[in-house]
Amino acid sequence: MIKNIKNRWWVVVGAIMIQLALGAIYAWSVFTKILTDPNDVYGFTAKETAWVFSAGLATFACVMILAGRLQAKYGPTRIAVSGGILLGIGYILGGIFGSTFLTQFIFIGIMGGAGIGLAYVVPIAVGVKWFPDKKGLITGLAVAGFGFGATIWVKLADSWFGGLLNTTQVFGLPGVQSVFVIYGIVFAILVLLGSIVMVNPPDDYSPDGWTDNTQKGEPQLDTVDFDSNQMLKTPQFYMIWFTFIFSALSGLMVIYCIRLFGVDALEYNGVENAAILAGTAMAWYAIFNGVGRIVWGMFSDRIGRKNAILTMTVFQGIIVLVIYHLFIHFGTSIGFVFAASIIGFNFGGNFALFPAITADYFGNKNVGINYGWVFSAYGVAGIVGPFIAGYFKDSAHSSGDPSVWMTPFIIAGAACLIGSLIMYFNHPPNLEVKKKVSVSLAN
Repeated sequence: MIKNIKNRWWVVVGAIMIQLALGAIYAWSVFTKILTDPNDVYGFTAKETAWVFSAGLATFACVMILAGRLQAKYGPTRIAVSGGILLGIGYILGGIFGSTFLTQFIFIGIMGGAGIGLAYVVPIAVGVKWFPDKKGLITGLAVAGFGFGATIWVKLADSWFGGLLNTTQVFGLPGVQSVFVIYGIVFAILVLLGSIVMVNPPDDYSPDGWTDNTQKGEPQLDTVDFDSNQMLKTPQFYMIWFTFIFSALSGLMVIYCIRLFGVDALEYNGVENAAILAGTAMAWYAIFNGVGRIVWGMFSDRIGRKNAILTMTVFQGIIVLVIYHLFIHFGTSIGFVFAASIIGFNFGGNFALFPAITADYFGNKNVGINYGWVFSAYGVAGIVGPFIAGYFKDSAHSSGDPSVWMTPFIIAGAACLIGSLIMYFNHPPNLEVKKKVSVSLAN
């Protein structure tokens, strides 16, 4: 472990390497077509593949709460390393034994999700401490690799160099399981390398020339550090938490179903090579997911986190509400890729804005622990969003009928708009709020 980092930007490099591997969970859609093919070796239902994905997201979110405490106690490097090893082993075992829904649920969903949860909070917590002057930008950069990583794993499995799903048979395993084994090894290596620079700065660290931790677009913020018990007593936490649920739900639903919806909608409009084009849309979704993390983070440093979240949720709500009707009546391959990219761009903003607003409202000192609690909202959204899509898909009377997707998109769009309304009424807590919750806890 490196004990003294002379250039804080090395922390960002390490964070991106870690997040490239953790973006594995967003590549799940590339496997769902094969897993749900009744003529293939798996024959899962759409709901079963949704449950594997949701289990990964929910475990990811729950373990993050524990990881925040562990990294504060044992140091960020050890926790990141533990996460990388667990993620790698989960995928390797998922490859070797993952011929059934139950084994994929356990190894990919539970073990893989737990590994992601352990490692994910580390780059965010370490990055905010090294960059108190650029919270939005750095949280965006720190998690950008998550979106870009998904693009890499999707394209490697689907089409690059012939597609690993089509060209590999590790240990004689089918394509899906072979890819799991390969990915498990790569994920572990990337996280272990990135963990080398996951080191907290000295307690008295302050960037040269930086004297103020306020941001434009917000009221003057008192420098107040809340511990998690204090934070959980504030209405601001619950307003942020519910906004995160509603905002994340739409993006997670689209991640799960974009390939299935894309094939149905494009084929309905007579577009050839619909499956290939839907895979391309998945890749661009992931690319813009990464770009959105950086851009929304930078944007929030200028206009304030609250205003940025408001803008993002309203924009996302409108896009998700109109996408179904646009593609049923005017579906084109270029239009579908464009819409998927915009949704991915907005969804990516969640992962820059919510850790940054957690640090703004509740302080930098305990951001690793506190953001774990805020991020539990993502676990709720991760169950609800894919389940909605899987439920309506399985209830369709005929395969390939695009009308089945109308209700999920309406639900997701409305959720975003509800989230924006909640955030509109939210305001940062101050020292007086901390005193009140401290008295409440003491009693």
